[in-house]
Amino acid sequence: MGAFQYTPTPLMLPTSHYDTRRADFAVNFIQMLRHTTGEWYGRPFCLMPWQEQIVRDLFGIVDADGYRQFRTAYVEVGKKNGKSELAAAVALYLLFADGEAGAEVYSCAADINQASIVFNTARAMVEQCPDLRALSKLVPSTKRIIFPYTNSFYRVLSSETKSKQGFNVSGLIFDELFAQQTRELFDTMTKYTGDARRQPLYFLITTAGRDKTSICYEIHCKAKAVMDGTKIDPSFYPAVFGIEEGDDWKDEAVWRRVNPSIGVTIPFETVRAAYEQAKQNPAEEMHFRQFRLNEWCNADIRWMPMDKWDALGEDIDWEEYEGRDCCCGLDLSSTGDLTALVLVFPPGGGDMKYTVLPFFWLPEDVIDLRTRRDHVPYAVWKKQGVFNTTEGNVVDYDYIVAFIGKLAEKYRIREIAYDRWGAEKVRRDLEELGEEKGFTVFPFGQGFGSMSPASKDFYQFVMEGRVRHGRHPVLDWNMANVIIDQDAAGNIKPNKKKSTEKIDGVVAMIMGFARAAVGGAGFTDSVYNERGLLFI
Repeated sequence: MGAFQYTPTPLMLPTSHYDTRRADFAVNFIQMLRHTTGEWYGRPFCLMPWQEQIVRDLFGIVDADGYRQFRTAYVEVGKKNGKSELAAAVALYLLFADGEAGAEVYSCAADINQASIVFNTARAMVEQCPDLRALSKLVPSTKRIIFPYTNSFYRVLSSETKSKQGFNVSGLIFDELFAQQTRELFDTMTKYTGDARRQPLYFLITTAGRDKTSICYEIHCKAKAVMDGTKIDPSFYPAVFGIEEGDDWKDEAVWRRVNPSIGVTIPFETVRAAYEQAKQNPAEEMHFRQFRLNEWCNADIRWMPMDKWDALGEDIDWEEYEGRDCCCGLDLSSTGDLTALVLVFPPGGGDMKYTVLPFFWLPEDVIDLRTRRDHVPYAVWKKQGVFNTTEGNVVDYDYIVAFIGKLAEKYRIREIAYDRWGAEKVRRDLEELGEEKGFTVFPFGQGFGSMSPASKDFYQFVMEGRVRHGRHPVLDWNMANVIIDQDAAGNIKPNKKKSTEKIDGVVAMIMGFARAAVGGAGFTDSVYNERGLLFI
């Protein structure tokens, strides 16, 4: 990587100075450590230029009294750039080499597993260093590293804040701050906890998030303001590597600028491959921009390119499907709202497409009200006969169960997937009907674990042209409304609350598709037997 040329940060106060000896000591300590994973395992931890700049700034810049100028460091950079390894090395420096008697160094995050990532890296670094191993006591069961010589320790904290009062923090590693849903843990661990120390260090590391009401976005905005000089806080050190307003997210030069470890810990080809996926999928685009380009993205991701979906509409002779196997997804609404049932016929007989047949219900007495209130053409659709009604002002679930019984006489329903929440009576009724008609009832969770694989596979098959629908206006409307949620791992699911209007038909379709694609109960063929699971 070449010799590093240090340039002191412009954030240094006129009364502070750069202490080369202290900066060198910190750098040399960290570079004594070794990497702990993958192809880098066992290699010396040679700081990359951006990492060395941060280390030298934090530990080399001291005030007139000889104490560190910066007490809080905010490091925001995309995934796989090496921020967790840097944080682990900083934690070990604060434990072993900072000269602090009775040092208390903590790792915390949104949950114990995330908080353990940096700790486990630090522990593996100690295990590879005979000198540190001899000086310390490792306690994996309680996630502690103890340094008896100075009566110091480094430990992981759980996310429960009620037990975190009264700590005397000398060092804090706060991992993936963007995942904090409230500011409670952050405030508990950063306010007043280091007041008894002369130079505590709060080392905050994160990737960009999406919630612009979060504590992380608040700190992000502060960091940007300190960087551009509109806000002054001499104790705050910002390092933000992310896309700027006006940048073209498709520009390879931007990728390189915002990923300071590209070509070292991140192969350029990996970024390019992620970009190619992002071009085809709005959800993947947001994932790419957030986690690869470190951009604060809008949380609302409209899912389906409607031109792709519309291209799959065709006239379907449903008589040809009589007697064919299918699986169903049933999305039960609240009693006065839209309820959806979607039959999904898997490929068969040389046909490589999945075919979907939707049915919708609204209570008869709410049609006019819902048309006026929601500005949705329910009354027109009723005249067209594209959805069904049940008598009264609430959906009659008994009617729907009877309707499914009639469908089961026409089509070979193998399985009905349903949202298990609030559907106990319907479940019992369907199970009784299933014993007579030969189908099973399958509870289908609405979380990421259940919905994400099916949603991704369904999307992929739409992109490949392997789905067929009959241009049903209500289903088309539902599809255009879908906004998805996406978690940090890239899992997705439709979000009813965020979606612009109703999406019940799409949720039901995904559930039915999931069971049809894996074979369902009684199927002998499965797309997954043919090509395995898709990971997007």
